Amino acid sequence: MEPVVDCVIEDPRWEAFGLELLAERAVRATLAHLGLPDEGFGVCVMGCDDARIAVLNAAFRGKPVPTNVLSWPSETLAEGTPGLAPATPLPGTPDEPWSLGDIALAYDTCAREAQDAGKPLADHVTHLVVHGVLHLLGYDHIHDADAALMERHEVAILATLGLDDPY
Repeated sequence: MEPVVDCVIEDPRWEAFGLELLAERAVRATLAHLGLPDEGFGVCVMGCDDARIAVLNAAFRGKPVPTNVLSWPSETLAEGTPGLAPATPLPGTPDEPWSLGDIALAYDTCAREAQDAGKPLADHVTHLVVHGVLHLLGYDHIHDADAALMERHEVAILATLGLDDPY
């Protein structure tokens, strides 16, 4: 089985952490929950540090501060009406999967948030990867109805992975 995740490690702490396997598991669980074939899609996940994600956050969101996760969808799938599910993307082939987009995670912020919440770093990062993939698939949390829909999916996906409700 071909990997769904192309992992780019910019901070060696992510390598030691095992980001590639964790991200692969989280992406596959998200796609499965939504009834999408994992062999038809790909995601690039970058593991970086706070300095790098602050630069990205400034460049793409106008916020020159670190954040835990950023995502860049390759296609706009969001629905215009709050609370409605986004359009379903068409998969590529197993040999040429459709790229859903890119996700970046900042080790420092993720580790600090996990510690502050008293939860394992792996659980927190799994949640953030699921969250990022849902963004790539057109989900967002701008409006309350959209946030509620996205959170319901997150909770259900994390449950399939044996993780508690993060909310």
